[in-house]
Amino acid sequence: MDSGVPSVSPQPVVAALTRSAIFLVATINPGSAAETAVRGLCADLSSLLRAVGFRDLQGNLSCVMAIGSQAWDRLFDGPRPKELHPFREIRGVHHAVSTPGDLLFHIRASKRMDLCFELARQIMIRLDGAVTVVDEVHGFNYFDDRDLIGFVDGTENPAGPDAVKAAIIGDEDAGFAGGSYVIVQKYLHNLAAWDKVPVEEQENIVGRHKLSDIEQPDAIKKPYAHNVLTSITEDGEPVDILRDNMPFGQVGAAEFGTYFIGYSRTPRRIERMLENMFVGSPPGTYDRLLDFSRAVTGSLFFVPTATFLDAVEAEKPVAEPGAAAAAAPEPAPPAPPSRPSGDGSLGIGSLKKEAGHE
Repeated sequence: MDSGVPSVSPQPVVAALTRSAIFLVATINPGSAAETAVRGLCADLSSLLRAVGFRDLQGNLSCVMAIGSQAWDRLFDGPRPKELHPFREIRGVHHAVSTPGDLLFHIRASKRMDLCFELARQIMIRLDGAVTVVDEVHGFNYFDDRDLIGFVDGTENPAGPDAVKAAIIGDEDAGFAGGSYVIVQKYLHNLAAWDKVPVEEQENIVGRHKLSDIEQPDAIKKPYAHNVLTSITEDGEPVDILRDNMPFGQVGAAEFGTYFIGYSRTPRRIERMLENMFVGSPPGTYDRLLDFSRAVTGSLFFVPTATFLDAVEAEKPVAEPGAAAAAAPEPAPPAPPSRPSGDGSLGIGSLKKEAGHE
């Protein structure tokens, strides 16, 4: 597959990791007026981002807008991204739920949550009456890039050209080159139960040493370790996804969690990883981290290029008389997960390139 940077302008999928983020998932309300409002925002998002970001040019404000399978046909005529489909629930020992989502806004800033908040507010002003927010999470960086369970998150994230190769579509779907797929899941942790687990067993569950963030040697890793099950291969080669997980929580509500967000040039990679986690590879060897961390949302979206969004017209073109728009067939279910090799980093949904390489 081509891994070069396409000539169109991608959205900032591969932006640097940040200390602040807001994740907004919304459904589009019924009616053509709602669809018109969303299409209008598509074309104006770049200028809205510039206006808010100009308040602090060193704030590195960015926003990725992604669109769900059902919303795509409501908003746009013409071809669909080849692998766009609703998130498929997974039932194993634990349950990966599928929840509604037509639009995803992944808003990031290097340090300032106020920039994220203001952009989210302006987006919702533009979409007032057109959408219903079904999930909103404000993420933060926790000490030295650790999750709330105490382990470093994101050690194996690809960077530079490797990040582009992992996340950005190339010639395999030329009409949507420069785009990406993104899956989000909101995980809630039972920290009271987790904190009672001895550190040595926590390390066996994760596959890393807690203090140093060094991987356990392959010889002692458990088959149910998170970083074993989240490592997959394609054609015998280890593959990556790009993730930007963030901790979140409300102390008064005793809510503590990780917001998993994974970008990939094909959703099959993340789907196979989740099969390994929830079902096991082999079946039954599921991710023991799920005994303490419950997925309460699950949605899949397509990230079109910034070039695509800038060209969207507010009014959807009227189809020629008698020309019915044929819906793209549902992609075939992903192949059964292969036995993983190598390791992944802690992050829920992490993948590793090669065993033993940080």
